[in-house]
Amino acid sequence: MTQKNKNTKNNKKVNHSKFGYEFGGPVGTFLITLILPIFTIAMFFFCNEKGTLNLKPFKIPEFQLPQTIFTREAFGVFIGWFIFQAILHLIVPGKTMDGVLLSNGKRLKYKINGFSCCLITFAVVFFCEKQGYIKLSWIYDNLFQLLIASNICVFIFSIYLYLRSFKRGELLAAGGNSGNIFYDFFIGRELNPRILGGHFDLKYFCELRPGLIGWLLINFAMAAKQFEIHGQLTNSMVIVLMFQTWYVLDALYFEPAILTTMDITTDGFGFMLAFGDMVWVPFLYSLQSRYIASQSFPLSMEQHTMAIVIALQLIGYYIFRGANSEKNKFRTNPNDPQVSYLKYIETKTGSKLIISGWWGVARHINYTGDLMMALSWCLPCGTAHIIPYFYFIYFAILLIHREARDEHKCATKYGIDWQKYCQIVKFRMIPYIY
Repeated sequence: MTQKNKNTKNNKKVNHSKFGYEFGGPVGTFLITLILPIFTIAMFFFCNEKGTLNLKPFKIPEFQLPQTIFTREAFGVFIGWFIFQAILHLIVPGKTMDGVLLSNGKRLKYKINGFSCCLITFAVVFFCEKQGYIKLSWIYDNLFQLLIASNICVFIFSIYLYLRSFKRGELLAAGGNSGNIFYDFFIGRELNPRILGGHFDLKYFCELRPGLIGWLLINFAMAAKQFEIHGQLTNSMVIVLMFQTWYVLDALYFEPAILTTMDITTDGFGFMLAFGDMVWVPFLYSLQSRYIASQSFPLSMEQHTMAIVIALQLIGYYIFRGANSEKNKFRTNPNDPQVSYLKYIETKTGSKLIISGWWGVARHINYTGDLMMALSWCLPCGTAHIIPYFYFIYFAILLIHREARDEHKCATKYGIDWQKYCQIVKFRMIPYIY
């Protein structure tokens, strides 16, 4: 096949009468693109020093719009943070690994150094805090301005991603090349946008770096503010910090596992992933620490509550990490002694579907462990308000939707083999319930 024919194939539009739109199609994605930034701003005001949103009776807390919404300082910090993480990714040594086989017959190479970059980041941050070069609680005081800056920067970045996807020869995502500008802008046209001669993968970088590590930075800033106000860190704040730091470090330590996820292998890089990575994750996933820091009293847990929360986290992590590691090892090398005992169905496509171990319990058992951990992060906030539980509620909806996407994709790909698989592994997420 000539290069010209390859380019034509890669840029061919998807027949959506067969493939099907997601998220309500062009109208739905257009509305979501408008609503998401507004929602993140609303959530900021629903949880502030003056109060928190009440549902019964319904009451929006008092809030005061900051005198300055746009600040050069906030924009500088956001862009500087992004550049700092990019530089670390480029200069910190790391192992190079191959990604999955793409539709064009190629495998991309990825530099694995996220864990080291995170440790270096916080070594620098804590050193600068100790020396007085920065003040972590500044992030708490300027969180709204940072949120505005991130929304604007991500929108501009998404426009760049959309425009660059029209370069000849770029491999396009199967679901993001409909020909509709609103839909493709949201979903993402290009599968693996790369710069610097193909050495810097933008989607892969954003998936784990500026937003995920930024989430931890915001958490530590909230803790710094609580200590500044109350002179102590309560057990609720410590538990949230520990669990969420553990979660992020775990994701970075097992960074190679992300190479086989839908975000990397299937989804294009557009507004959906860019916004999720750099706005949604850092600013909304840190709601628990912000809620605890914004209370007028030092919020803490009883010992029995803390014991339940810790147990929930540990069991959830055991399921989540056990299932994900098992799947990743099997995909990488089915003959690995640690997973060679697993039973599987070999499909007509050549893929192997695991029917024992964790994946014999439920088809998406890793999501169950993830949800258990999510709940353990919210419980330290008490039960007075619903806002700290937003993460758990949203995550449950997200994972159920993602599970439905996975099921549809697998049913289309494997056909009758998937039906046989579902007859053996009967449950989707929760054994005997769902």
